[in-house]
Amino acid sequence: MDIDLPEVVAEVRAAFERYEKALVSNDVSTLDELFRDDPRTVRYGATEILYGYGDIKSFRAARSPVALGRKLSRTVITTFGRDFAVASTLYERPSAPGKIGRQSQTWVKFPEGWRVVVGHVSLMDKPSS
Repeated sequence: MDIDLPEVVAEVRAAFERYEKALVSNDVSTLDELFRDDPRTVRYGATEILYGYGDIKSFRAARSPVALGRKLSRTVITTFGRDFAVASTLYERPSAPGKIGRQSQTWVKFPEGWRVVVGHVSLMDKPSS
């Protein structure tokens, strides 16, 4: 199996960056598009447990658009073959001082493009250096 083929990493990075832009600008239609429309798609959030695309779409529609800005760090994208990838990143939000967020996404390439099939977001106290 080929790991981290440069052209595949570039595709996933573009999808990841598109997701991030949509997230901080509350572009709900793009966020909906980038999650796989399937009852097996899962998203664990900082305060929610969502099973199935319908739950995820409902959450996005109801989410407050306030204080969505954030700064990413230590983003790692690893691809396995041409159709499977994992993206992990840390984030900080001005609206959550003293906290650090962690986000991981499992991406799969379908005929319609790269889609998140599992997402996980958590927030914790920022470790002291």
